[in-house]
Amino acid sequence: MPGTIRTIQRGGSRWYVNPETAIKYPGVTSIVAMLPKPFLVWWAARMTAEAAVSNLPAVASIAERDEAGAVDYLRNAHSRYTKLRARIGSDAHDLFERMARGEAIGRVHPDLEPYRQGFEEFLDVVRPELVRAEDIAWSDTHQYAGSFDAILRVRLGEDGKPDHVSGEWHTLIVDWKTSKSTYPDVALQMAAYAHADKIIASDGASEPMPEFDGAAVLHITPVGWAFKPVRIDPEVFDIFLTLRKVFTWDRDISKTVFGRAIAESARRLITGTQRRAS
Repeated sequence: MPGTIRTIQRGGSRWYVNPETAIKYPGVTSIVAMLPKPFLVWWAARMTAEAAVSNLPAVASIAERDEAGAVDYLRNAHSRYTKLRARIGSDAHDLFERMARGEAIGRVHPDLEPYRQGFEEFLDVVRPELVRAEDIAWSDTHQYAGSFDAILRVRLGEDGKPDHVSGEWHTLIVDWKTSKSTYPDVALQMAAYAHADKIIASDGASEPMPEFDGAAVLHITPVGWAFKPVRIDPEVFDIFLTLRKVFTWDRDISKTVFGRAIAESARRLITGTQRRAS
């Protein structure tokens, strides 16, 4: 039986490693992270400011005893929020997969209950058939890999809405999102999955990536859900491939562009007075 793909962290990026060949490819999300996001600077600053205003007495108390500790508390405000959202997102993804596979779900944590209700309603309205979930998309052609959320088959009418009577079956690559909003770079992520060479299952078995009729994001928040189509056409995929080149530049090529100095300044003269003073 083929070995299972494992993941490692190197230089702040996720890499997927084939145990049989030792081939190592960067993850799709690490490649998409090459896209500039200047708004994150302002977002992090706002999170810090909100933490300070909301916790003024506590911050002042900490600062009286440990000024550096107060600074660390504030500057890590955005990291604490991100970790909390990541935990909820991970738990929700696990819940969605189990529900999509038909597993009976009992009581869940109150934080997850709105997501459970939303996904249950999605299953009832759209009635998707699960093809694959949480497997790895692998591309030897372009040297990347990544774990996708799901491949679904859904019946859609000519208007693109669910039609369980006369609609045509569509095979879609699907991503679950639990963030406050959906962002355009999800199209780059999903185009990468859809244009990969093959799927590698959890046991290491592989098969060619199927042909897709499209892609969609299921965006679920505590107040509602929406199932939205996403472009994964060649134009979008080509932009992902550009970011793949940027990743190689950032991790490899940029470290090779400077050679040894052709000439440089002489060492600064150290006087006798300076030597005696030391």
